[in-house]
Amino acid sequence: MRQALKQLLDDIARRRLARNANVRIEQSVKLAYRQLVLGQGNRLTIGEGSIIDGSLVFERDTGEIVIGRNCFIGNSLLVCSTRIEVGDDVLISWGCNIVDHNSHSVAWSKREDDVKDWYQGRDHKDWTHVRMGPVIIGSRSWIGMKVIVLPGVEIGEGAVVGAGSVVTRRVPPWTVVCGNPARVVRSLGPDER
Repeated sequence: MRQALKQLLDDIARRRLARNANVRIEQSVKLAYRQLVLGQGNRLTIGEGSIIDGSLVFERDTGEIVIGRNCFIGNSLLVCSTRIEVGDDVLISWGCNIVDHNSHSVAWSKREDDVKDWYQGRDHKDWTHVRMGPVIIGSRSWIGMKVIVLPGVEIGEGAVVGAGSVVTRRVPPWTVVCGNPARVVRSLGPDER
């Protein structure tokens, strides 16, 4: 009974999304539709063969999430205000947080009304003083469990991010990084590519 109800809710959400011109989800995608928070102007693209068990949350109507082919996103959270791009053949484990903005200004005077604004609805938040930057995760990358990826970060092709790392800056292609902040610990050789 429980499985049937879940399937019914997913089918309803899938049909609703199919009518949205800003959404392109390939037929073969497995998506936790009920974990999708999508606004009117948001854009979402998910390539064939991908499995999305995590939550995709759009904080502003200008946000865009692009996920390539054959990706797996475990029970993680992608929070978008501008753009999050995930290449092809990417593994993102469970418990990860990937955000393209800081949510609030560092200055108290510029964030003092944030809760009051949220209370009025997401469209009332003043984003002018919030640091934002697109997040790009290159094809064939692997993001370990409980990783945090911060705004403006680019993770290069084939990079591996160790469990529990906090990624604050660009990760070169075909490297292994770990720690807080994440640092390169080694390069991946030709036999590991």
